[in-house]
Amino acid sequence: MEKLAIKTNIRKQLMTGSQAVVHSLIAEGVDLIFGYPGGAIMPVYDALYDVEDKITHILTRHEQGATHAAQGFARATGKVGVCLATSGPGATNLITGIADAQIDSTPLVCITGQVTSHLLGTDAFQETDIIGISMPVTKWNFQVTRAEEIPFALAKAFFIAKSGRPGPVLIDITKDAQFETLHFDYKPFKGMRSYVPTPKLNLDKVKEAATLINSAKKPFVLFGQGVLLARAEKEFKEFIEKAGLPSAWTIMGLSALDSDHYLNVGMLGMHGNYAPNKLTNECDVLIAIGMRFDDRVTGDLNRYAKQAKVIHIEIDPAEIDKNVKTDVAVLGNAKESLKALIDLVIKKEHKDWLENFRKLEKEEYNEVIKKELNPKAKLMSMGEVINKINLYSNQKNIIVSDVGQHQMIACRYAKFKQTRSSITSGGLGTMGFCLPAAIGAKMGMPDTQVIGIIGDGGFQMTIQELGTIFQFKTAVKIVLLNNEFLGMVRQWQELFFDKRYASTTMVNPNFQTIVKGYGIKVKKVNKREHLEEAIKEMLSYEGSYFLEVMVGKENNVFPMIATGASVSEIRLK
Repeated sequence: MEKLAIKTNIRKQLMTGSQAVVHSLIAEGVDLIFGYPGGAIMPVYDALYDVEDKITHILTRHEQGATHAAQGFARATGKVGVCLATSGPGATNLITGIADAQIDSTPLVCITGQVTSHLLGTDAFQETDIIGISMPVTKWNFQVTRAEEIPFALAKAFFIAKSGRPGPVLIDITKDAQFETLHFDYKPFKGMRSYVPTPKLNLDKVKEAATLINSAKKPFVLFGQGVLLARAEKEFKEFIEKAGLPSAWTIMGLSALDSDHYLNVGMLGMHGNYAPNKLTNECDVLIAIGMRFDDRVTGDLNRYAKQAKVIHIEIDPAEIDKNVKTDVAVLGNAKESLKALIDLVIKKEHKDWLENFRKLEKEEYNEVIKKELNPKAKLMSMGEVINKINLYSNQKNIIVSDVGQHQMIACRYAKFKQTRSSITSGGLGTMGFCLPAAIGAKMGMPDTQVIGIIGDGGFQMTIQELGTIFQFKTAVKIVLLNNEFLGMVRQWQELFFDKRYASTTMVNPNFQTIVKGYGIKVKKVNKREHLEEAIKEMLSYEGSYFLEVMVGKENNVFPMIATGASVSEIRLK
């Protein structure tokens, strides 16, 4: 194929469908993509060869790794993550990451190759109906069978992925469409009547919300990722400071407000902090901002905040009254909504109400936190490892966590002083998320320290992505908290299944030998007296670093709300 000359203006130029794909990406400002080649997507990869000065392609070691890396990139930068895969197993391997992005509102554009048009529906080699398979877990998907459809389809894909409540989009392109020619004409997508990404703000609803907030004696804010996605951190801080509102975060909202802010009262949910969970059922006005009242936050809905008037500030109408009945729904972008609210709320402090949080915080510290951060047991705790990272870093790292006990510990104890610095799999809870997501985050934010917190179970689910670190010299720091168990499942087995530890004991390989084989600096810590020096060394090291810390096998994460319990029934032990 003749190489296409790169020009600043290539509109109306004759090119192939595969060339149209890469020039559509360039038109959208994409300069980094993740993927894995194969037969049905090979023409696009051939076209990428001509634009290596414009787009860097990161060859991951598995297509799932490509989606998680694209997620990490998107979450760290606020841009759309892009990944490529071939048809059949390549496309189906994307599904877990796409589903994760869908439930966590992460903007992705996934491009898959497909068999030629005349073979569709014939069970051809590596043919799967990826449109049908991905439909439940994408914001929009579309199959391209003609080259002329490519620019419009991709323009629409990027618009949908990043507008309103973000999410993943999949474009499936048949191989013949990649080879066909078209006169390239790329126009940014402007929108369509059937899709209203951001509802028009109803100022009467904003006034109703302000009236409730101004009359409240015990107001309480719950904030989620919607604050981050709207880039509304400044407005959110101004709003809660003016009205004196104690504020708690979902794990997806973590880092929207500095950890040490005086109105930050901690984490909501099953393993969240004692005070915000317990006082949810004592507040008189509950203000939810950019969060969706998922089951891990609410516990038993029949006993959730029944005493409170509920205000829900949310961009997605589908989330209003889905789980919790609202008294005032403010539909719209969080930034715009908060700007309007700031002018209407009265300046207050609510000192006595805030003191209720402080009293319960002390109780949790004495019963749980002090023992977790300063354990007397011989084996180290996960919490003390996170605490040491806090002590010796500037707390402006990006912390990427996997799923399990270490995730809850990282979310509870890591300290943050900048926005978009906590990345984890929230709604889907995908083990194996951390390693590739940390790679994507570091590639998106190369000047920021990226630290992955991972368990011995999740690490082995995507361990092959060490090869991506090796090939691209990605300077991520990986902290493996090794308790030789599938810790969270084991905790449940201990508490609810009479300590019948069925299939949760991990017989692990020598991780040091494996990681060393990928050219990554390694260290293993078995004793507490060596932990501090190892963390200092890791944080100061310029390249990639793997720190394995052996922690207690049967340490549990508390507080805890059992499934089906009320948030008021949160246990400290």
